[in-house]
Amino acid sequence: MKFDLTDTTFIIPIRIDTVVRLENLLLNVDHLQERFQTNIIILEAAPYNNGIIHSLLKDRATYLFVEDKDPVYHRTKYLNQMAMGVKTDFIGIWDVDVIVEHVQIVDAIHHLRENLCDIAYPYGGDCYDTSDLLRNHYLVHRDLEFLKANRGKMQLMYNVEGVIGAVGGAIFVKTDKYWLSGMDNEAYYGWGLEDGERYYRWLSFDFNIYRSLGYIFHLTHARDTSRLSSPKLHHRKIRHDLEEIVNYTKEELYARFANTK
Repeated sequence: MKFDLTDTTFIIPIRIDTVVRLENLLLNVDHLQERFQTNIIILEAAPYNNGIIHSLLKDRATYLFVEDKDPVYHRTKYLNQMAMGVKTDFIGIWDVDVIVEHVQIVDAIHHLRENLCDIAYPYGGDCYDTSDLLRNHYLVHRDLEFLKANRGKMQLMYNVEGVIGAVGGAIFVKTDKYWLSGMDNEAYYGWGLEDGERYYRWLSFDFNIYRSLGYIFHLTHARDTSRLSSPKLHHRKIRHDLEEIVNYTKEELYARFANTK
């Protein structure tokens, strides 16, 4: 039986840098399609369209392509492009490498539908990196129970963020609230801390945030930090941007981000 999530659109931006990343995308889409009747949008940004993703996805998701020769992947920009075309009540901001237990997704959407929250994270804050060995086993067997049974062998990611835990990877938000809050901050160019900035901005907008019980799994992949011309300078800038957002007054926040159209 598939659960009805036709009121939800998953948006997944991607740049295929390795075969592993492509495999993770297919694993993710298969996992969602197995359990849900829903909407999935994949946006690939790359120097040219080789047709691989489109041919593999077929009709399982809506595929978009943007020609992008920039070596730095501007993920926040592409999330916003997809979000502006969403016509459903809820948006799932989804990382290509994340696997989430279906009951946690159902719980998160239930809370949004009942107007019990504006934002719903389908996990409690713990994100486990699978390692290559466990990821490869999941690739072959598609056994989520195996991943759950082997959490003790995995590294807990983002545990330095404190009591809030991880705040990215898998997020559901009311579409109108996402638009109102300015969607994603395109000043975050490349990767790093954009999830934290978004979370603290939502708090400052007084959005009601809910977390489901459970955890999510991150399917291991290589991360290419060479795409940033100056990683240290980039990290200092995004840290400064995050601290700036945290210290905004509500009036300053609305003036900069709020979309009331």
